[in-house]
Amino acid sequence: MRADVSVILPIIKLGEEEKNLFANAITGVSTQKVLPKKVILVIPKNEEIKKELESYDYPENIKEDILIVENENETDFCSQVNLGVENVETEWLSILEIDDVYSNIWFDNFVKYSKAYDEVDTFLPIVLDVDVNNQFIHFTNEPVWARDFSEKLGFLDNDALLNFPNFQLSGSIIKKESFVGVGKLKPSIKMFFNYEFLLRMTYYDKKIMTIPKIGYKKVNMREGSLFWGYKNNESDKIDILEQKFWFNTSKKECYFKADRGIKYELESV
Repeated sequence: MRADVSVILPIIKLGEEEKNLFANAITGVSTQKVLPKKVILVIPKNEEIKKELESYDYPENIKEDILIVENENETDFCSQVNLGVENVETEWLSILEIDDVYSNIWFDNFVKYSKAYDEVDTFLPIVLDVDVNNQFIHFTNEPVWARDFSEKLGFLDNDALLNFPNFQLSGSIIKKESFVGVGKLKPSIKMFFNYEFLLRMTYYDKKIMTIPKIGYKKVNMREGSLFWGYKNNESDKIDILEQKFWFNTSKKECYFKADRGIKYELESV
């Protein structure tokens, strides 16, 4: 049995550290009790990376399901994911970051819950957040199961999200029709693009449910990762004023399906 899901794994670079992370991520896919139908690797147009991934020794049970897509344009995370979505032929899609791992029960639980809750557009996993030493930090996505957090137990609604933004999109399983229908991820939104997308989903009345099982392990603030760059890389670093700008901009931009190319300027705050 296979779940009608395509996994999208964006890859920006493939140094030695990324190769080890990639191996862990792929193992997490291949050891699922219920496998996805397709694994889409989105890479920059780079012959070295392409050859490395074409010659990789993939597990036999997913070897024929690998699709490598080259991005000849912008290779930011949002653009990589959006290009991957264009190549999805299944009903559902899931975003896997290179330094994260699926729990082996995640797709099996998705199949069970999607049958029971056929009105849901997005299933979130409870995310186990760890540091680079694999030490527990906290859980993410679980507050919807607290009493009176959302209007309906287990579901994330717009009001709750406006008051509590700490929800994780990676690892989630989303209907392609809904993902595309609300406008995909917005590359212009920095740092809070996950939050803006979830706000947009709830604003357009898409049903988001957290499956009450740990389905995804996320490494927080790994050196070289996207969010590490927002806080540490001089070229990408976002200070507290800009963080506030993007947070507030996310709340405004969620009403629009199109990415409107918003830019941060000092005088705007």
